[in-house]
Amino acid sequence: MKIAYINPNSTAAMTDGIVATARAAMPEAEIIGLTNASAPAAIQGKADGDAAIPGLLDLMPVARGQGADVIVIACFDDTGLAEARAIAGCPVLGIGQSSFVMAHLLGLRFSVITSLPVSIPVIEENIRDQGFSGICASVRASGLPVLTIDAGGADVVQRLADEIAAAARDDGAACAILGCAGMAHLEPELSCRSRIPLIEGVAASAHLSRVVAGG
Repeated sequence: MKIAYINPNSTAAMTDGIVATARAAMPEAEIIGLTNASAPAAIQGKADGDAAIPGLLDLMPVARGQGADVIVIACFDDTGLAEARAIAGCPVLGIGQSSFVMAHLLGLRFSVITSLPVSIPVIEENIRDQGFSGICASVRASGLPVLTIDAGGADVVQRLADEIAAAARDDGAACAILGCAGMAHLEPELSCRSRIPLIEGVAASAHLSRVVAGG
């Protein structure tokens, strides 16, 4: 099975981190990564997402031409997911939707921990449209830009850990979803600090890819 992860933003280092996380989650699959060079450096809110869609869609035939059995949109906003599915010719997953599906399968009420407040309306709309509002406790912004999150570091990890703890304490979340692809490589350290389970969308989509590809 070959899975193509398309990063809707233009930051190639993020694509590399996404691919590394997916390979660790699904080592038996062949994982490739594609970067949307014509997009903003980070997807932060609807305007950035809209700007990224044309270049993202241009990469769909590239992924298929490289033999992808499943394509994953590697932005938590599920940028261009519906449009990509309409033209892909193969299953297309988003890391946001994959995270919500995992929480649903586990029977856990979730909070999403995302980057900036501008991202909250997009994520809330996706949760509503995809039918997961009933198990969503909250969508919380960490106040950290996407590229700051991706760079990591002790202060970033502490800020995210604090927001996860607040989601459990204040919102009654039974699990926390890491609502940014840049958080993927931080999941092991955050998991060690969290008293509730964490769901990370890149790994979730890798596991679900096996299902949608027919095994």
